[in-house]
Amino acid sequence: MTERLRIRRPDDWHLHVRDGAMLTRVVPYTAAVFRRAIIMPNLVPPITTAEQVRAYRARILAAAGPRHFQPLMTCYLTESLEPDALARAYEDGDFIAAKLYPAGATTNSDQGVRDVANIAPVLRRMQDIGMPLLIHGEVTDADVDVFDREEAFIERVLRPLVAAYPSLRIVLEHVTSAAGVAFVQSAPETVAATITPHHLMINRNALFQGGIRPHHYCLPITKTETDRRALRKAATSGNRKFFLGTDSAPHARHDKECACGKAGIFNAMDALGLYVQVFEEEHALDRLDLFTSLNGPMFYDLPVNLDTVVLEKGHHRVPDSIDTGPHQVVPFMAGETIPWRVVSVESAA
Repeated sequence: MTERLRIRRPDDWHLHVRDGAMLTRVVPYTAAVFRRAIIMPNLVPPITTAEQVRAYRARILAAAGPRHFQPLMTCYLTESLEPDALARAYEDGDFIAAKLYPAGATTNSDQGVRDVANIAPVLRRMQDIGMPLLIHGEVTDADVDVFDREEAFIERVLRPLVAAYPSLRIVLEHVTSAAGVAFVQSAPETVAATITPHHLMINRNALFQGGIRPHHYCLPITKTETDRRALRKAATSGNRKFFLGTDSAPHARHDKECACGKAGIFNAMDALGLYVQVFEEEHALDRLDLFTSLNGPMFYDLPVNLDTVVLEKGHHRVPDSIDTGPHQVVPFMAGETIPWRVVSVESAA
């Protein structure tokens, strides 16, 4: 039985850190484990310019402190964004990718895209310069069941998008369904997907165990056990199209435990240990490095990390909450005992 595990230091290819006091409190959890993280731009106002992103990156680095951590920044796509401005910011290294939020799909997405046709000039320019497109893949039509919105998006938007822009690198972020997995597997090599720890660990029943569980509510919403099994099979398969993206998304406790709670699960405290738990349960620890540390850099044409992370097996209790200053945040698996935790990060130097 494996009791101690050493892997190449991973990256988080999908992360929310918010801003202000929340940012200051949550960034160190990621920076302590992950070498790089792609930072989501859905602030208020959203991150759309080089000036905004430079200031935001500086705040993240200040919160990370002396840790060897690199935030990779993204641009929030709007229908008024100028292709030339986006291209300049990408070529200057301010943005690594651009994020497509369908308008109204999730937290702070009201200024997102209502019709992909309206951003065709931007997408053509991104394809020309090799800038990746990151997608929150859900339709927002009121007549589509919330559990079917990812599959509807794939058929209505994503499949035609891939056909129209065959060289555009696309990440279907936080894929949640068997249909999503099947699409990514069958799509060209330009298409990949991230998978979260919570979608690997829980299905939609977890939302209703003994009552409403608001801290298990996220978007895209957790789906059926069949979907969860498909995600676990994809993540542990070694397929280069799937890689780690926590989608850790903190909200103040009172914004979750209310009449209209916000979507998002904060898992940054123990994300890597939860992934290890899943891979151990699936008898796939020999393929863990591919998912956590190799497939992502390969897709983004970045060097793999040389540092290593050491995890130990034991009995680690997840705190009931963390204090972010004015508010508290409840982490994923709060109050429960999980088997794996990071004990050290070791430099290759």
